[in-house]
Amino acid sequence: MTDALKTVAFIGIGKMGLPMSVLVAKAGYTVTGFDQSAARISEARAQGIAIAASPAEAVSGKAAVITSLPDDAALRGALLGPAGLIAAMAPGAVLIETSTVSVAASAEVAAAAQARGDIAYLRSPVSGNASIVHTGALTCFVSGPTDAFERAKPLFAAFTRAQTYLGPAEEARYAKLSVNLMIAVSAAMMAESLALARKGGIAWQDILKVLDDSAVASPMVKYKTAPLRTRDFESTFSCKQMAKDLDLILGAGHAVGVPLQLAAQVRETYGSLVAQGDGDTDFIATVKHLERLSGLGEPKL
Repeated sequence: MTDALKTVAFIGIGKMGLPMSVLVAKAGYTVTGFDQSAARISEARAQGIAIAASPAEAVSGKAAVITSLPDDAALRGALLGPAGLIAAMAPGAVLIETSTVSVAASAEVAAAAQARGDIAYLRSPVSGNASIVHTGALTCFVSGPTDAFERAKPLFAAFTRAQTYLGPAEEARYAKLSVNLMIAVSAAMMAESLALARKGGIAWQDILKVLDDSAVASPMVKYKTAPLRTRDFESTFSCKQMAKDLDLILGAGHAVGVPLQLAAQVRETYGSLVAQGDGDTDFIATVKHLERLSGLGEPKL
């Protein structure tokens, strides 16, 4: 470890934050965590992460602060205002924010960091899910001050396999929302394709093999045909989370004048899934939704 960001605070040590913090600690950094959940704190302690009594204590004197938070409200609540972490961070510290949040909320954090004048804000949303984070296979998109990014590269390498620097402002937020838009639409597209194939008399395993061996066999398709073979809808990223992200995507599109017609349609699909009780199932439950609409039951495996 050659960088100067040797002391790290992790704010938000849930499904993503905890395994990221463990990877960073294993890489030789001094890590202190905090979370609002007592259960998460207990799990973090069991994995060897030091826990602070408060968020302010966690970030006090730390060279880097990494946040992993569920939504805009949590981001604003944790970072902004007189009692927020930006006010409590050490002079010269780097804030690495890894959550999927709106461009607007991120811009508020940027303004607060700029107002302080002595901390650097890196928008660093990660791409990947809780099933792979412990392997270090996440990637991230980064935007913010280039000198801070260069300083933080060794730290990023502790918990992501690749980092793409995109610009000085909110570019990384747009990148994450753009990727998630393609994932959401792909899930809806797969659902329609599979329902059509089944109605045409193709066996379940056969159509999955067709997709895997065809021109559409992208990493996204193969990532989902594997669990679909056994009808495994256990969540890696839930329908509720995808609905939330599509709301962020639509808001970003409206703000910059981009008509996102597919995003709007797919958002309604995920709204239906949540309303039908599938909110906590994996986002590929679009398959079940289309099967219901098409009058299809469970296929023979």
